[in-house]
Amino acid sequence: MLALLVAGFLTGGSLIVAIGAQNAYVLRQGLTRSHTAAVVALCSVSDVILIAAGVAGVGTVVTHAGWVVDAVTWFGVAFLLWYAAASFRRALHPAALSTGAGAAALEPRGRVLGRAAALTWLNPHVYLDTVLLIGSIAATHDATGGILDGRWVFAAGAASASIVWFTSLGFGARKLAPLLARPRAWQVLELVVAATMVTVAANLALG
Repeated sequence: MLALLVAGFLTGGSLIVAIGAQNAYVLRQGLTRSHTAAVVALCSVSDVILIAAGVAGVGTVVTHAGWVVDAVTWFGVAFLLWYAAASFRRALHPAALSTGAGAAALEPRGRVLGRAAALTWLNPHVYLDTVLLIGSIAATHDATGGILDGRWVFAAGAASASIVWFTSLGFGARKLAPLLARPRAWQVLELVVAATMVTVAANLALG
C-alpha cells in the first residue's frame, strides 16, 4: 500500500508542478499575501474532488461527451486571455503593487476566489490530468472495494501531492517577497504571468 501511495504522490506531483495559469495565480497571491490560505484551500480541495471523480469513473462519462470538453476549452481560452490582459495592465503600473500585509485588502476575497476557481475549473488540462489521466492510472490497480482499495490509495497519494504543492507554492512565495520589493521586479512578474496565460490559452485553442 505504501508503494501505491508513493506512486500516486509522484504521479500527481509530476503533473501539477508544470508551470501553468493556476500555479502562476497561486504564486502571485502568495507574493501579495492576498487571501493566500483561501486560494490554497480552494485549489487543493478542487484537485481532491477532481481526482476522486476520476477514480469514481466520471472520466469515462466525460470521454463520451466531447461537447463538454469543447465548451470548457473555449470558456477557458476566453478567461485566460482576459486575465493575461489584466496582468499586462498591471505591469504598466507596477508601483501600485505591494508585497506588504496590506495587499490583502486591495481585492475582495470573493473576487480573488472567483478567479482561482475559474483558473481551476475552466482549464481543460485540469480535467485531462486529474479526472482522465489519474483516474485511468488508478483504475489499473486492484479494486477491492474496501479502505485499502488500490485505486483509492493511489488517489490519496495524488491528492496529497496537490495539497503539498499548493501549500508550498502559496506560503513559500513569501520568502521571495524581499526580492520583489522593487516595482521593476513586479513588472517582470506580471509580464511572466501574462505570457503564461497567453501560452496556455494558445495551447488550448490549437490543441
